[in-house]
Amino acid sequence: MTITIKPSNFAVSLRSGDRRATTLLIKPYLPDIVATPKTDRVFTVSIVDDDPGVLKSLARLVRAAGFVARTFSSAQQFLAQHDSDIPGCVVVDLLMPGIDGRQLQSVLRKEDADRPVIFISGTTDAPTIVDAMKAGAIDFLVKPVNGNALLAALTIAVERQAKAFQRQAELADIHDKLAQLTPREGEVLRHVISGRLNKQIAWDLGTVEKTIKVHRSRIMEKMGVRTIADLVRLTEQIGLAPYGSGEQRSRDSQGLLPGIGPLSDRLFRLAGSRPSL
Repeated sequence: MTITIKPSNFAVSLRSGDRRATTLLIKPYLPDIVATPKTDRVFTVSIVDDDPGVLKSLARLVRAAGFVARTFSSAQQFLAQHDSDIPGCVVVDLLMPGIDGRQLQSVLRKEDADRPVIFISGTTDAPTIVDAMKAGAIDFLVKPVNGNALLAALTIAVERQAKAFQRQAELADIHDKLAQLTPREGEVLRHVISGRLNKQIAWDLGTVEKTIKVHRSRIMEKMGVRTIADLVRLTEQIGLAPYGSGEQRSRDSQGLLPGIGPLSDRLFRLAGSRPSL
């Protein structure tokens, strides 16, 4: 199945057998997007091209595959109506008046980074294609566009966004768990993931080892983990710095994190300033 693009006449031929095949190719992935925590809206394909014939024929193909399709005659029109909460991807012509395809991709990378982009174009300029792919494009389809190639790219777009949404949900869950910790438990957590022993943590925080054991137990319970290794992996996902990292020491020295390591710091300072006998 091939979509043929001509300067004045745009025609697309969809045989019934092809339509059934492409529908079966895509539809099994649609529930993955619908079930994402971010939204319960249907995956939508936004087609951006300044050629009305291209818009009409591509939209027909995309809808035949089971997607919702929206068409836009310019990147400006798309951006004016774009809703980042609606899952989907963008199929965009590379060369258009005003904001072109690459510029639109740049805007989306800043404002809607998880939005997959598929380029269609009459150009085969290698540097342009390489730049677009390096910037995260799903595919770069040269006109005349092969329909099966476009539907295969849409399949990848569905999978990629489903994974991105799942990742967002996982990070949000970790932040929710961290929010349940008390300020003291947050302090102990940073010590624990740095590999410090209970007695070392107790020394730094000016308390007893038994109290640290209680804090550790509550931290593990609230974070939903059983081992320190699991706790470390969890905190690494959100970039939580362990106690003793370069950034942590810098912030401590500036007094931005009061209460972390104050007792040991004071003792070492006192020991260093004690007059010799």
